[in-house]
Amino acid sequence: MRRENYKKTHPVRNSILIILGILLVFGIVFGVHKYQSIKNAVGNSYQSAGIKKQRDVNNEISQKKPISILLLGTDTGALGRSYKGRTDSMMVVTINPQTNKTTITSVPRDTAVTIPGYEKESPSKINAAYAFGKAGTAINTVQDVFNIPIDFYALINMGGMEKVVNEVGGVDISPTLSFKYEGFTFTKGEKTHMNGAKALAYSRMRYDDPQNDYGRQTRQRQVLMAIVGKSGSISALLNKDFIQSISSQTQTDLTFNNLVSLAQNYRGALKNVSETHAQGHGQMVNGQSMEIMPTTELQRVTDFIRDGLSLPKAKTGDAALSGSVANSDSNSNVEQANVNAGN
Repeated sequence: MRRENYKKTHPVRNSILIILGILLVFGIVFGVHKYQSIKNAVGNSYQSAGIKKQRDVNNEISQKKPISILLLGTDTGALGRSYKGRTDSMMVVTINPQTNKTTITSVPRDTAVTIPGYEKESPSKINAAYAFGKAGTAINTVQDVFNIPIDFYALINMGGMEKVVNEVGGVDISPTLSFKYEGFTFTKGEKTHMNGAKALAYSRMRYDDPQNDYGRQTRQRQVLMAIVGKSGSISALLNKDFIQSISSQTQTDLTFNNLVSLAQNYRGALKNVSETHAQGHGQMVNGQSMEIMPTTELQRVTDFIRDGLSLPKAKTGDAALSGSVANSDSNSNVEQANVNAGN
């Protein structure tokens, strides 16, 4: 069943802009020294994607044109993991100051795709793109799948959120469903104060959720929103450890000046948010369960994102597997990559 677009509060798309806005106000109120400290913290989060962008992104922002941001959620450091981390969450956000609209498109982590630069290892799950080549490869893959430009990326390490939650003194969350995981018990609708370990467990459970990945994404967004809410307190803003924790768990190619411009000129678009997710069907590919997107669904998502960017309609990309795929032998490189990408 196709999921209809709807409007809702969405913490991930708010995380960068809201925190930035709070920090900017804090800098103005509490003086240049603190402002400079915040600027330095944001600078520590900067990491170039290492690729040539399809558009002049600085020009797009300076002229207040619609922009797109690829939001990635990884779990490096969670549950003892030390490798690069898979992208448990992948969302394309468009922010359009001309129409004052924001769109959010969730892309299933198991979507079967051809990863540019890694054709011999393909088909693979889309969440392998970051494991193969970090943010640049993830951006190129999403661009090829949906025939859209990605202007920026922002990565949030969910594995490091445990420390951040503890830095703000825990968060209050009402679970969306009842379940037990990693030794913790969660009761649907019962407001619960969670420390870092419990919040991380709450955000990670997948297989007992009837909505599977979509349900987990919802819970991850709850945790992020709770952190954003706590970060607005003066005590949090005065906490150097908190600011350093946030900056150490995020990575983006948005510069401080980019973020200032977004906070000043794009904020109005966040009041009108439409969300959708790409919906496919499960199929075994090379011995793995992947999600195959029908061509009609790929085109619908392409139209949705391009409309959010005020771009003309165009044919969807050809990097996604959109039909029956014959199983073939996988070499050891494919198997290892897919282990790291989270089968």
